[in-house]
Amino acid sequence: MIFKAIILGIVEGITEFLPVSSTGHLILAGDILDFTGDKAKTFEVFIQLGAILAVVWMYRERVLSSIKGIGTEKSNKFLLNLFIAFLPAAFFGLLTHSLIKHYLFNPLTVAFALISGGIAMLVIERIVRNPVVMDIDEVSLKRALGIGLAQALSLFPGVSRAGATIMGAMCFGLDRKTATEFSFFLAIPTMFAATSYDLLKSIHNLNLSDMPVFATGFFISFFSALLVIKAFLGFVTRHTFNSFAIYRIIFGTVILFYYL
Repeated sequence: MIFKAIILGIVEGITEFLPVSSTGHLILAGDILDFTGDKAKTFEVFIQLGAILAVVWMYRERVLSSIKGIGTEKSNKFLLNLFIAFLPAAFFGLLTHSLIKHYLFNPLTVAFALISGGIAMLVIERIVRNPVVMDIDEVSLKRALGIGLAQALSLFPGVSRAGATIMGAMCFGLDRKTATEFSFFLAIPTMFAATSYDLLKSIHNLNLSDMPVFATGFFISFFSALLVIKAFLGFVTRHTFNSFAIYRIIFGTVILFYYL
């Protein structure tokens, strides 16, 4: 089980903040490793927490300065933007969470979302030109709300939260690096809320004997995500997202053939 925890932790850490859908990769990896069922789903939520904390650690100075600076114009605007962008996914997530988990968490819907999302990314990269927002502090409330609405699309499994927010941000005028950073910051409240909700509902699946496995996955996910975040930021300053789009289409097709 420790080996499975290591593999799944790596998969989660690598894919959570890339626009490729961690859900799709975890479904396939879990199936290949024969690690499925309620306990596996709880484990996936737990390792997501590790990935989130990697973002918090990476941007700890900005997070702490924003909290300490509450009351100043810069911090208030930054935190309000994140709150506004967080609301759509939180609202629609609470309304549809059970339905999505029951009806949409399956390989075929994930494959469909991967492929269609990849095509959408190619289209957006082709038509979106001349960004006007080059710094995260220049994001307006209107743009923050638009990015939040885009993030709500990621409630559909396989869309990818990172993919939806980054592409949505680019559509609203942010350059690639700023869009990516805003996506990272928005992940903090969004994923903390989602994982806390899921953990509270599935805490009964945990027992003391599972702790070594869960802890292993948690720490592997944390360190994997930390490495990926740094590398990904460097990548987006020099390249488009077309390679991720093509990968999504190929990976979605692989899932379709694997399960059909």
